[in-house]
Amino acid sequence: MIRFENLTKTYRTPAGRKVVADDITLTIPSGMSMALMGRNGAGKSTLLEMIGGLVRPDRGRIVKEGSVSWRVGYAGSFHKDMTGAQNTRFIARIYGVDTDSLAAFVENFAELGPHFHSPVRHYSSGMKARLAFGVSIGIPFDTYLVDEVTAVGDAAFKLKSREIFEERMQTAGAIVVSHSTAQLRKLCQSGAILENGKLEYFDDIDAAIARHHANMGSDEDE
Repeated sequence: MIRFENLTKTYRTPAGRKVVADDITLTIPSGMSMALMGRNGAGKSTLLEMIGGLVRPDRGRIVKEGSVSWRVGYAGSFHKDMTGAQNTRFIARIYGVDTDSLAAFVENFAELGPHFHSPVRHYSSGMKARLAFGVSIGIPFDTYLVDEVTAVGDAAFKLKSREIFEERMQTAGAIVVSHSTAQLRKLCQSGAILENGKLEYFDDIDAAIARHHANMGSDEDE
């Protein structure tokens, strides 16, 4: 379960103050995969970062029951002077999972070869993305935060990422941001629309997609 209590967040832009969350109070049920939709710039990624703890709200709070991932595939927290293996083991210790098991999973999944034992500072952006996805999906969270995760890597890696993510969704919940409504229908049971700082929740994913299309004035994906 994730509950927003009077959640408020704004930030400055060259065009003026942007409202991401305007006094949102809402409960997302446990074990549910929920699509988070809204027009470009609505603040979907910022909301995910608040849930994951990377961004603090201006007011209100987020109450979480069960373990919640950081944004799946986010590579910003890696220590660039540590190797991929060392980063993986460090994260395993933080989240209380077996270090050897996670390291073995990530080494196999990320397909970095000997680079897994090289400092992350020498990685390309694609290598960091593969490492980040492997670490985040390798930990059995209760809820995963997903922001276009299958957009990283080459075609083969995208396919493998989708397959393992769908496998994880058999036993976990997720909050998923994607521009593909077909993918959202496949992964999610419910949905929420972020519009002008307000979050409207729908128990049915098709109802949520219909509202999103009505807001956009189109039935096409963004």
